[in-house]
Amino acid sequence: MIDTPRPLFELGKMVATPGALEAMQEAGVNPGEVLKRHVTGDYGDVCEEDGGLNDEAIKEDTRILSVYKVTDELTIWVITEADRSSTCLLLPEEY
Repeated sequence: MIDTPRPLFELGKMVATPGALEAMQEAGVNPGEVLKRHVTGDYGDVCEEDGGLNDEAIKEDTRILSVYKVTDELTIWVITEADRSSTCLLLPEEY
């Protein structure tokens, strides 16, 4: 039996910027896989301190930020709002 990680929080409405969608499509990145990593606590390329802040954010209902360097040229940010109403995939320069 494979142990599949469970979601740690609600994503809310899932949205993405046009730039992020285009970049992920060009790089062959599946947005669903990025969201799965985010919601199961794999925050990607954040520093240890920010990872700890994300763990606290899950308990305290504050904003959660994941960073994924998916190719040498492409980094995707995923932000879940504090009220868990939405999660956005975007490029860092779009923030």
